[in-house]
Amino acid sequence: MIKHTLLLFLIGICTQLTAQKDLYQKEWYTNSKGDSLPYRILLPENYDKNQDYPLVVFLHGAGERGNDNEAQLQWGSEVFTNEETRKKYPAIVVFPQCAKDDYWAKIKYRKKRKIGRRFKFPTNLGKPNKSFRLTEQLIRKLIREEAVDVKRIYIAGLSMGGMGTFEMLARFPKKFAGAIAICGGGNLNHTIHYAKHTSVWIFHGSEDPVVGVRHSRRIAKQLKKFKADVRYTEYEGVDHLSWIPAFAEPDFLEWLFSKEL
Repeated sequence: MIKHTLLLFLIGICTQLTAQKDLYQKEWYTNSKGDSLPYRILLPENYDKNQDYPLVVFLHGAGERGNDNEAQLQWGSEVFTNEETRKKYPAIVVFPQCAKDDYWAKIKYRKKRKIGRRFKFPTNLGKPNKSFRLTEQLIRKLIREEAVDVKRIYIAGLSMGGMGTFEMLARFPKKFAGAIAICGGGNLNHTIHYAKHTSVWIFHGSEDPVVGVRHSRRIAKQLKKFKADVRYTEYEGVDHLSWIPAFAEPDFLEWLFSKEL
């Protein structure tokens, strides 16, 4: 009887999550060169193009790469679909999907891998990766065609997406009012460019075996040095899945949507 009840409960949870994810419309952005980017978009309830809404762009982790236009919703999408949340924070929320053989950020790997120490971020960014470039083009398209409040554009991401978040800030330092980077990393030299413009909340688990916590610690310290509006939250004993407690922070959305350029 208990097992049967638990099974029904789990089925109910899965059904609810599927229904929430279905709120995100399936779309594909294609540029003039024919390059395509899958993305899902959540529009506000009673969407009115005569109003202006915040735009949230969320960058997923490496495990959700591909072209199915589904996997990128695995983590974080439900944060924005709660009925109360949609009424309190009406916003345009976008989840682009990075190609399977691509990365959001420019990353170099060390030949000798050490747990949590394998990432290196180049000082000279050079030409952006294809999925990153298409995402930035998509943002510009949404600004042109949708009711976007250009003073309230936000970028967020986890793991590989956290790295993409820092690179997005480095390349476009005056575009984003707020940013959330979970278990990510980036080059310290770039922080000076966005420190005075963007509020940043950084999360990391102290025992992360995939992306070393030192990456987030260093960026937070550097941003504080430049007197940026930065908030750093480190979860003691937590591994790479630091996005789970991050999403559960009671003021997660309140903090984000309070930011304005």
